[in-house]
Amino acid sequence: MSPADFLLAAADNALRTLFAKPGAAEKSPADAVAEAALDPAEKRLAGALMRVNHVGEVCAQALYTAQAALTRDARLRARLHRAAREEIDHLAWTRQRLDALGARTSLLDPLWFAGAFALGLVAAKVGDRVSLGFVAETESQVAAHLQSHLQRLPQQDLASRAVVARMKEDEERHAAQARASGALALPAPVRAAMKAAARLMTSTAHYV
Repeated sequence: MSPADFLLAAADNALRTLFAKPGAAEKSPADAVAEAALDPAEKRLAGALMRVNHVGEVCAQALYTAQAALTRDARLRARLHRAAREEIDHLAWTRQRLDALGARTSLLDPLWFAGAFALGLVAAKVGDRVSLGFVAETESQVAAHLQSHLQRLPQQDLASRAVVARMKEDEERHAAQARASGALALPAPVRAAMKAAARLMTSTAHYV
C-alpha cells in the first residue's frame, strides 16, 4: 500500500466510524429481547455504560485498521480485517442501544480514534508478534471491562445485557485467536500503562 493509499484508507475508515451510522452484518442480540421500562436514573446509567462500550468499538476500528495497513503478512492482514468486520457489528449494536436509551455517543470520539490509531501504528511498526500482543491484551482487558458492565447494568435492561454478553464472548475469542497466532506477551509495565489509559478513557467517556 502506497502512502497515498494508506492515508485515503485511513481517512475513509475514520469518517465511516465517526460520522456514518454503522450497519451490522448480524442482527443485534437485543432484537430478540423486549425493551425494559427503566426509570430515569437507570436509563442514564445504562446509556453511560453503552457509550463507554461504543467508544471501545471506535478504538477497535482504529487499532485494527492501523495494524492491518502496516503488516506485510497477508494472513495476518486478512485476520485483522475479519476481526474489524466483527467489531463493526459491535459498533452498530452499541449505537442502537444508545439510540434506544436516548443517549449520545462520546463527544471525544475523534480523540479516542486518533489515539488508538497511533497505538496501532506503533505496535505494527515494532513487529507482527508485538502487534498481535496488543490485540490479545486489549481484547482481554475489554472482556474484563464488559464483565464489570454486566454487573453494573440494570438487571431489567435485558437488551443491553444481551449485547454486552455477546460482545464479551467475541472479544475473548479475538484474544484467544491472537495468542494462537503467536502473540508476544507484553511486558508488565506496558500492560499497566494500557490499563491506566483505559481507565482514563472509560471514566471520561462515561460522562463526555
